[in-house]
Amino acid sequence: MSVAIPEFDESSVDISSLDFSDLEEKYNVKAPTLIDNCVIVDGAPIAPESKGPILKKVLTKLFSSCGKIEELYLPIENGKTLGYLVIRYSNFNEASKAISSLNGKKLDVSHRLLVNKLTDIDEYVLSGKISDEFKEPEFPEFKEIGHLNSWLLDSKFRDQFLINFNQSVGVYWYRKNLENEPVIEPRTQWTSTFMKWSPKGKYLFSMFPQGVQSWGGPEFTRIHRHLHPGVRLIDFSPNEKFLVTLSPEPIMDPMELREELRKDYPFKSEDIGKKLVIWDISIGLPVKTFALPPNLENATRMPWPLIKWSFDDKYCARQGPDAIAIYETENDFQLLDKKLVKVDEIQDFEFSPSGVKLASNGKKDAQLETVLSYWTPESDNQSAKVSVMQIPNKNVLRTIPLVQVKDIKLNWHETGKYLCCNVTRHTKSKKTFFSNLHIFQLFEKDIPVDKIELQDLILNFKWEPRSNKFVTISKIDKGELSQTNIGAESNTTTFFDVEEVKVGGSSLKKWVPLTSISNSFNDISWAPQGRFVILTSFGLPSTQLKFFDVEFDGEKPKDQNKKVQSNLKLLATHDYAGLCELQWESSGRFVSAVSSTWKTKVNNGFTIYDCVGHILKEEQIGNFKEFQWRPRPESLLTSNDKKRVRKNLKEYAAQFEESDTMDTNAALRVLILKRKELLSEWNEYRSETLTKLNALNLLHHAENIENETIETIKEVVLEETDEVVE
Repeated sequence: MSVAIPEFDESSVDISSLDFSDLEEKYNVKAPTLIDNCVIVDGAPIAPESKGPILKKVLTKLFSSCGKIEELYLPIENGKTLGYLVIRYSNFNEASKAISSLNGKKLDVSHRLLVNKLTDIDEYVLSGKISDEFKEPEFPEFKEIGHLNSWLLDSKFRDQFLINFNQSVGVYWYRKNLENEPVIEPRTQWTSTFMKWSPKGKYLFSMFPQGVQSWGGPEFTRIHRHLHPGVRLIDFSPNEKFLVTLSPEPIMDPMELREELRKDYPFKSEDIGKKLVIWDISIGLPVKTFALPPNLENATRMPWPLIKWSFDDKYCARQGPDAIAIYETENDFQLLDKKLVKVDEIQDFEFSPSGVKLASNGKKDAQLETVLSYWTPESDNQSAKVSVMQIPNKNVLRTIPLVQVKDIKLNWHETGKYLCCNVTRHTKSKKTFFSNLHIFQLFEKDIPVDKIELQDLILNFKWEPRSNKFVTISKIDKGELSQTNIGAESNTTTFFDVEEVKVGGSSLKKWVPLTSISNSFNDISWAPQGRFVILTSFGLPSTQLKFFDVEFDGEKPKDQNKKVQSNLKLLATHDYAGLCELQWESSGRFVSAVSSTWKTKVNNGFTIYDCVGHILKEEQIGNFKEFQWRPRPESLLTSNDKKRVRKNLKEYAAQFEESDTMDTNAALRVLILKRKELLSEWNEYRSETLTKLNALNLLHHAENIENETIETIKEVVLEETDEVVE
């Protein structure tokens, strides 16, 4: 059956009768008016009328940095300025820039400027949205969280670790050869993706689509919600003061949110459109927001972290085009000296992870300095350069020129004493590559630089955390055409140590290879306290873990350099399928090998080894995602305390061995506790007897009694055998 459709006649429709008011209201764009170019500034000094012209001149200079000022009105009444002013810019964009750049700006110690749109008076004040009557703000009810480091007071001195599996996250006490003892009951839906400890273990953070949540205390109570929709990556300052979050979603205008959501929304109008946020962890509020650089705005792979920190959290910095932006965290994240550090074509920079005691200070008790390093590429007119800069005075302490450079990796030693520049260089044909190492010795006068020339291309470099040793993994680069022919044993692992060389009447330190090993490894993992190192590979279906001791107490092999103190010894080798990550516990006693379902479906779970390679715990868990040791803060022991512990190490070791034995052997535990009870009863009886003798003036007679040794012979059958005698 067919249906006839009548033709549409435009002339039969009266458009003038249609109501478009709803669409006009929704899509109406108001052209900026003259008042939209104006801003009102509160918080200015209240000064005598005679100082008004000087104050006006200072404020004009400050606000002119955002655009052309058509008029600046500074009202005066009863011989004094009133503490506010109105500024009219030449256009709307300049007024908006003044609000985003100068709102909250400190004019001096006592005055902070608050910059807002002049039209906000109509919207908030004249409209009645803000009442003239003071309304006491509502303070959230205080929640008892408990001591954030209470776990360090554990009587058995146990470590904690976190595992994320299925839809659950659990935190457990670690005790070798024992079942996992939960700190709290495992929680479901605790995170939408991953969990992360803060650098010193005080806080635990979980991820959700709407932001990040911090947890702490004995029961892992929620402390704060850091609202940042779409957050993907997080990072921390070294001393746990600040949290950094990154989301691909730009921050929304608070006015576009529903009123009930606007109440807890932490961002302001000047944060709109930005994606990178720094939070104060203790109060849970943002302290600084940044827009992404244009080259990263739509990037599929993000370099991380984008914010880098000084060792003491006093400074943070980010890299921009031809500049480093360094911010003072104690000065409301204002730019250091209110300007960028100009570095043409800067490629990368790194802060020293520890304070540096510079020899140029000339004092033994000189304070630790903040130092950063950066490098720039070579061009037609100049060579590549690596420079070391002191902060906050921005003095360049040392610069070295380099030629035929493809790339440079800046590797700081954990103590801040050394900086190794792994320089990837190319031949004149630019077809093959090799590496040179340039090592800055920052604690020496004039910062000497030792150069190590190599024929190999260094793929990985790692300092030993507590000494000047290091390990490299390298290979011979044969050009791009031969890359597919590289065999399984193509990489070389080389251990370096320092050799003292006599030059004239003085001795100089020079880095020399200790020994080299051919293998297929690509990763180096040092124990946090040094000495022990693991070589392995990631990204392979199956690999090996090789445990080495670089200070082995024994005779040195013939193929090792006899002029250095190191003595390398292979301790253990283990096969491991599906290895995704190695994690050392903070003291360096234990290390975990992890196979995560996020990266592989093989052998999901974890294995814990001691530092010499013995397997202590092995668990395979379905849908296992992550394992994390809880970090520990730095030890409070002085150097003398540590020497005393090392001197009496056997005594302490015996106590821990007894404790471990009691935990693993129930019968022996009962026996040891019974003996301790009997010994306690004997000591109590002896003390009471001596007290009674002393009361009867008979104590001197007891002291003169000679001890008599009674020997008893006890026969013990060690072995019984049956023998047939023919």
